[in-house]
Amino acid sequence: MNSSALIMMLTTEIAVTIITVYFFIKILKTPPKQEPDSFSDNENEKN
Repeated sequence: MNSSALIMMLTTEIAVTIITVYFFIKILKTPPKQEPDSFSDNENEKN
């Protein structure tokens, strides 16, 4: 394998790993969206 091919492969793998970790952390830190507890609560909000 050429040294340029090795550098390209490592750069791509590192970039994909960093992007994946970034979005995974972003998803875990996002607070959950508040939803109604029951069907009746949901109906009361519509009226």
